[in-house]
Amino acid sequence: MWDHKGVRITLRIIQYAILISYAVITFIPFLWALSASFKTLAEISTGEPNFIPKVFTLDNYKQIFIDEPLFPRWFGNSSFVAVVVLGLNLLFNSMAGYALARLNFPGNKLMFFGILAVLMIPGQLTLIPSYMILNEFGWLNSFQGLIVPSAVNATFIFMMRQFFLSFPKDLEEAAEIDGMGRFGTFFRIALPLAGPALAAQAVFIFMGSWNDFMRPLVIMSEKAMFTLPLGLNTFKGQYYSFWNLIMAASMVFTLPALILFIFFNRFFVQGITFSGIK
Repeated sequence: MWDHKGVRITLRIIQYAILISYAVITFIPFLWALSASFKTLAEISTGEPNFIPKVFTLDNYKQIFIDEPLFPRWFGNSSFVAVVVLGLNLLFNSMAGYALARLNFPGNKLMFFGILAVLMIPGQLTLIPSYMILNEFGWLNSFQGLIVPSAVNATFIFMMRQFFLSFPKDLEEAAEIDGMGRFGTFFRIALPLAGPALAAQAVFIFMGSWNDFMRPLVIMSEKAMFTLPLGLNTFKGQYYSFWNLIMAASMVFTLPALILFIFFNRFFVQGITFSGIK
């Protein structure tokens, strides 16, 4: 008969084996894409599942940055939209979450339940109404058409509310005694101490905006206004796809989100836990 320690060790080994296997299976497609970004189109077209290029070349990266004049523009469009959406969400979601957690005003509970109801509506259902509203405003094929509807997010309003519910009231009371108003307390006390929750929110918001394909597809019609996901789609022709260029562009597309996650990684799990989402 095994003792409890032996059972725990065996279960831990099985757990790590499953996790490592899943990590390897998940990483293999990325490794192939990275390898393919340094291959010629002819080598990719053979379909051989090799991870080391027979002919190593940087021509794919040269072609997307130099021979494709719109690629830097697409990268700039995605960067601008993602950064602005990120900044607006961090501000507005935090303010809304703080108000719902700390301010008693008529309709507080009703507004909170309304936000919960929004969470249950699939985003695809709002695409057509959003398109019609943006058309009325004349915001189609414009940056404001992408930015304004994404400036707040119900999920992260809920997340910040959960964080501020657990925020120590003693700090706010001390700030009030020192003569600090509600806005001063929020911007100088509450918001700086909400770093972990803001970091977790930043990762999700940036990656969601950076990877968004459907909304720009509906709103943008001019090629120069495309974001990077739409731009990548232009490398696919009706009868032929330039997979070497798609893979190279995909690697460039992956870097900003990867760098952001690495930078905020140490705050990420802490922010999720503090916000009450497990």
